[in-house]
Amino acid sequence: MKDIRNVAIIAHVDHGKTTLVDALLRQSKTFLNKEVADETCIMDSNDLEKERGITIFSKNASVVWKNPSASSGQATKINIIDTPGHADFGGEVERVLCMADGCLLLIDAKEGPMPQTRFVLKKALALNLKIIVVINKIDQKDCRINEVLNKTFDLFIDLGANEETCNFPIIYCSSKFGKAGTEPDLDKMSNITPIFEAIIKYIPAPSGDPEKPLQMLVTTISSDNYKGRMATGRIYNGRLRKNSPVMYINRRGQMEIKSLTSVMTFEGLGRVETNEAEAGEIVAITGIPEITIGETIADIDYPQALPLLSIEEPTIIMNFNVNTSPVGGREGQFTTSRQIRERLFKELETDVALRVDDDPNGGFKVSGRGELHLAILIERLRREGYELEISRPEVIKKEVDGKILVPYEQVFIEVPEEYSGLVIQKLGNRFGEMRQMDKIDHLVYLEFIIPTRGLFGFRSQFLTDTKGLGIINTSFYEFAPDRGNWTERERGSLVAFETGTTMLYSLLTIQERGELFVHPSVPVYKGQVVGQCSRPNDMRVNVCRSKIASNHERTKGHGVAEHFDEPRIMSLEDSLEYISGDELVEVTPKNIRIRKKILDETIEKRRVRGLIV
Repeated sequence: MKDIRNVAIIAHVDHGKTTLVDALLRQSKTFLNKEVADETCIMDSNDLEKERGITIFSKNASVVWKNPSASSGQATKINIIDTPGHADFGGEVERVLCMADGCLLLIDAKEGPMPQTRFVLKKALALNLKIIVVINKIDQKDCRINEVLNKTFDLFIDLGANEETCNFPIIYCSSKFGKAGTEPDLDKMSNITPIFEAIIKYIPAPSGDPEKPLQMLVTTISSDNYKGRMATGRIYNGRLRKNSPVMYINRRGQMEIKSLTSVMTFEGLGRVETNEAEAGEIVAITGIPEITIGETIADIDYPQALPLLSIEEPTIIMNFNVNTSPVGGREGQFTTSRQIRERLFKELETDVALRVDDDPNGGFKVSGRGELHLAILIERLRREGYELEISRPEVIKKEVDGKILVPYEQVFIEVPEEYSGLVIQKLGNRFGEMRQMDKIDHLVYLEFIIPTRGLFGFRSQFLTDTKGLGIINTSFYEFAPDRGNWTERERGSLVAFETGTTMLYSLLTIQERGELFVHPSVPVYKGQVVGQCSRPNDMRVNVCRSKIASNHERTKGHGVAEHFDEPRIMSLEDSLEYISGDELVEVTPKNIRIRKKILDETIEKRRVRGLIV
C-alpha cells in the first residue's frame, strides 16, 4: 500500500480550519490554479461561503509531503477533509468523518472549546479516530493557552475518552501566519512543518487490505458537466479499476452490477483520473447515475454492504409553497410547484440531514438541523432563479411513551458585563435555564439550556441588546418536555393599506409608529409588511399617500427639514426570525418581502370571527 494519511480538520466555527488548510496547501508546494492562488481562503469556493466567511460544504484536497530534514526520500500523501464548523451543518461533518483515520482538532487559544467542538469531538471519538489537538490563533494578545488546554482535557473526560486518547499530542499554531510548533512561542516558529510531522507521526496509516474483496462507502455526491453524477468515498478493502464491473448495493440492500466510467484520486484541489486505486485511498467515481450517499460499491463475486451512515434527526420544519403574492411569477425563472419539488428532492441526494415531504394542503414540508441550515438552502434556491413562499419555522415534536417532546439547545454566550443582566432576563423569559456563569476580566460567559423555539427571533434581539458586542453559539442538546406556553412576538407589524409606491411624505408620518423596513419609492402591495409596530397589535398604514404642496409651500421648502430614519433592511434570516404565524416570507431572485397570509384586512377579520374558513 502507498504511504497515505487521511485526516479531517474539525473545530467550532471561526476557529481557523480553512485558514490552516490554506497554509498546508501553500507550504507543501501544492500546485494552485491562477484564479485561486491569490485568495485568502482557497477551500471556501462557494459564493455563499465567501460572503459569510464560513464553511458550508465539506471538501477534499490532498498534499504530498516530503520532510526536508528527513534522510529518506519517501513522500507521504495526505488526504485532507475540510469540514463545516457551524452546528447546523453537522450532517456534513458526520458523514465525512468516516473517511478519516485521524483528526486535527482546532481550538481557539482565546475562546477555548465551544459547542461545535464538543459535537465534532464526540463524533470523532465514537469512530475511534486519533486526535491531535491544535491550539490555534496563539498570535492573539488576549489568548489564555493554559486555561484552554485544561478545558480541552475536561472536555475529553466529559465525553468518556480513555486514558490513551486523553494523552493527546498538542501543537501550537497561528494558521494566519502559517506557523506551528510544539511550544507556545510564536518567535520560535518558522513554518507549518510541525503540523505535517505530527500527522505522519500520530495519525495511523489507513487500515484495509487491497487483496480482500472490494468495499467502498459513498459519503459525498456532486455533479460534473461532462462526467455526470460523481460519488466520493473511501475504499475500505480491495481495488477499484476503471471500466471494471462492480456490485452497486443501494440503501435498501438491492444489488446491481455496474461499470465505472472513471476513477479519480485527489491531487491538490483537483481530481486526477487513474486506472486503479486501492484500499485506504479516497476516490471519486462516475458511471452510476442513481448512486447516493451511504451506499456501497462492492466486489461482484463477494458483495458485502458497509453499515449505512446514521445522521441525527432534524429539529426545525418550514413550509415551502408556490409564490401567491400579487407580484408572483414576475421576478423568478422557476415558479411552479413541479419545478420547486424537483429541486428540493434533488437536494436530498447531497444533503443527508435534510427531509422533504409533500404537504396534503399544498406545498412541501422541509425539515433541517436549524434555521441557518434551511436559510442557506433558501438562499441557494433564490440565486438559482426560484420563487417561493416560506412559512414561520416550527420545532419538530416527538411522542415518546405518551409524552410530547421538543428539541432543546445548549447555548453558550460571551457578553460584556454591563449587558449580562439583560441577556439573562431575556433568556429567562424564553424558558432558558442557566447552567453556568463565569466572569473573566470584563466579560461574562453564560451557559443555558433552552427550548429551540425560545431562540426564534432572539439572535437579532441579542445583537441589539449587547450593541453588537455579544457572541452566541448553540448546539442541539436533547428532546425533552416543553416548559411552558408560548406567545407571539411582543410587537405587531405595520402593514401596507393599499398597492402602490412608497412616498417619503407618508413614511415620515408612519415612522413615529414603529420601525420601517422600506425606503421611499419602493413598490409595495396591499397586505405587505412594511415595518414593525411599536404596539402589540398590527396596524394598517398608507405608505403610498403623497401630499400635493401649494406654490407657497414649495417656495419655502416645506418638509425639507424633517428627518427620515434609515429603515431596517431585513435579510432572509432576519425575516424568518421576525414573522409570526399569520405571515409569510416571499423569496424571489430580486427581493425578499414579508407579507400577511391573508392580504385583505376585511377577509382576515371575518376569518378571525369564524364567519369564513
